Amino acid sequence: MSFRATIFNVMIVSPSDVAAERLIVRELLFEWNIVHAQRRNLVLLPTGWDTHSSPATGKAPQKVINEQVLANADLVVGIFWTRLGTATDDYPSGSVEEVEEHVKAGRPAMLYFSTAPVRMESVDQKQWESLQAFKESWRTRGLYETFDDPTSFRDKFYRQLQLKVNHDPYFAAATDGDELIAPSFAHVVLSREAEALIKAASQSRHGIINRVLSMGRPFISTNGIAFVNVDDPRSIATWEAAVDELERAGLIEAMTLNRDGFRVTRRGYEVAETIPA
Repeated sequence: MSFRATIFNVMIVSPSDVAAERLIVRELLFEWNIVHAQRRNLVLLPTGWDTHSSPATGKAPQKVINEQVLANADLVVGIFWTRLGTATDDYPSGSVEEVEEHVKAGRPAMLYFSTAPVRMESVDQKQWESLQAFKESWRTRGLYETFDDPTSFRDKFYRQLQLKVNHDPYFAAATDGDELIAPSFAHVVLSREAEALIKAASQSRHGIINRVLSMGRPFISTNGIAFVNVDDPRSIATWEAAVDELERAGLIEAMTLNRDGFRVTRRGYEVAETIPA
């Protein structure tokens, strides 16, 4: 069934050495649309020079890309690893020009830098130095994210995409201030303990809840917070029930057979974002 929707163009900006991450962004945007588009009347459309530009003459290639693709972008997702890209007339690379011109226009950008190991003898030294200078320039101008591998990037980008769409003023203004918290999670009702536990776990570095037995009693912790008083049977029962509650709701999943650790699921991150701090 057809439906009316606001379309946001998400431009993927990156040099050639992060092809896997470019594909992940496209996959996750499509997945986001499958889950949310019809209920929110909102579509996130992946764009880029490789899919949304066409041959033109009379101007430098980057200027053509800027006019055909960048000018229509609502959000830029920039991804970098060892390269910055080919220099343009005005910037160290086309990717840098796209990020800088987009931000200059007052529109949001999400920047990601890979920290994956690399053999330095295989890296173009000038490219590497230019990339480090660009990265350093953003230390005082914004907040960027790093990631270790494609799996880490996938987890971080999907979670942070929810935050961006839900809370960035640009998206709120473009949708006339409509609330963008996913209606599909409105039916999730959790106890206070379960809410506190999933919220804390979602804010931890690895999204893990530890459940370790100490002298036969469970010690539950996450994000540096201990949630169980092991000397209080009621406290043990309460927080054990909170873990079970989150697992039944599909918000966490056991990492091992002996269930001494639980990982926050994608659904868990999404629900946690709807819980007030």
